[in-house]
Amino acid sequence: MRVLMATAAEKPHFLGMVPSAWALRAAGHEVLVASQPALGPVVTGAGLPFAPVGRDHRFWRTMSALDLHDTLDDVPLFGRVTDPFDQVPWEYLLEGYRRVVPWWWRMVNDPMLDDLVALCRSWRPDLVVWGSVSFAGAVAAEACGAAHVRYLWGADVFARTRSRFLRRWAEQPEADREDPLADWLTGRAARHGVEFSETLIHGQATIEQIPACLRLPTPPGLNYLPMRYVPYNGRALVPDWLRTPPERPRVCVTLGTTLMSQGPAGGALFRGLVEGLSDLDVEVVATLPAHEQAELGTVPGNVRLVDYVPLHALAPTCDAMVDHGGWGTVLTGLDAGVPQVIVPSWFDDPMLADMLAREGAAITVPPREMTPGTVRNALSALLDDSSHAKGAARVRDTMRGMPSPAALAEALERWASG
Repeated sequence: MRVLMATAAEKPHFLGMVPSAWALRAAGHEVLVASQPALGPVVTGAGLPFAPVGRDHRFWRTMSALDLHDTLDDVPLFGRVTDPFDQVPWEYLLEGYRRVVPWWWRMVNDPMLDDLVALCRSWRPDLVVWGSVSFAGAVAAEACGAAHVRYLWGADVFARTRSRFLRRWAEQPEADREDPLADWLTGRAARHGVEFSETLIHGQATIEQIPACLRLPTPPGLNYLPMRYVPYNGRALVPDWLRTPPERPRVCVTLGTTLMSQGPAGGALFRGLVEGLSDLDVEVVATLPAHEQAELGTVPGNVRLVDYVPLHALAPTCDAMVDHGGWGTVLTGLDAGVPQVIVPSWFDDPMLADMLAREGAAITVPPREMTPGTVRNALSALLDDSSHAKGAARVRDTMRGMPSPAALAEALERWASG
């Protein structure tokens, strides 16, 4: 069958799709990746065919103009996803959609929608696999009559939030039943002869890589296709030092782009953090782009600064990780059974961190409490207490019991043809 994988130009989101794309190709299916032009080098670097559609979005340019500290405690729409339903009012959910739809989803989808529909109508895929919030993929699939599935990154905060919104929506007087997401998608879909339904939001099925212990309760009726998370960080060379067993406990420190995008403040934070680990008998491997390393100055003797190293190769050599809680980083560490100190930044990072802490596989340091001392103490406690490593190993074993990408490819073939 022909499979189109559609996603907005977000490198981490696409990298999570690569193992399933290659499993589909290995099973004999024709796979084409469609995204905005900026993602082209990443897709072709993964050895997959690429079709550019539309123009590049400006989401991160907009994000860079915001003060992320203002959103750390309560990300619009999703910051209260784990709160009991009776504590999440209609006003919060409605205002969240009013902000997120134009600020995020329209911004990444509108620039590629028309070209993606045209591509689907000419290439005629049997199945469209679209990344979370890349709703253009769902519209394009229905415009050409293809089956389509949503490809999650992280836990399904989207379905849980949508279910809660619709329950509150139904409680409102008819004149007040505003739905910013449905209003936007209805207009975009109608332009291509597609009628709005909730399948444009959830897909006809959903591929989910989160293990059961990290799942959110989701509404009944959604069809989930589980797949084991297989780490992939792009093309990379494994350096000699990484192939040599470390002489003392190795700790990976990686804070992602969110915390490190704060200019001098981010550099000072990073420098303070690694200096806070200087008196521990560990080898610290800290990932930092080369141009930022030059601004960092001298680092302690137990710190190895690296520009880039594939995390899927580094994590299995580590005894612990200090990270920002991004879903790809967290799952890569868990796949290797590595316990983590998590300083969650935003979106679903705090939720994943809390879930992992409850599993005994992590210690969470809230970002507003992050100091060299708090991170040092958390890491020391993590290394001294073997229960955290055991907790991470339990989650790893759960993940490895999930269906492989090859099994998912078989399930998708049966599902799409049925």
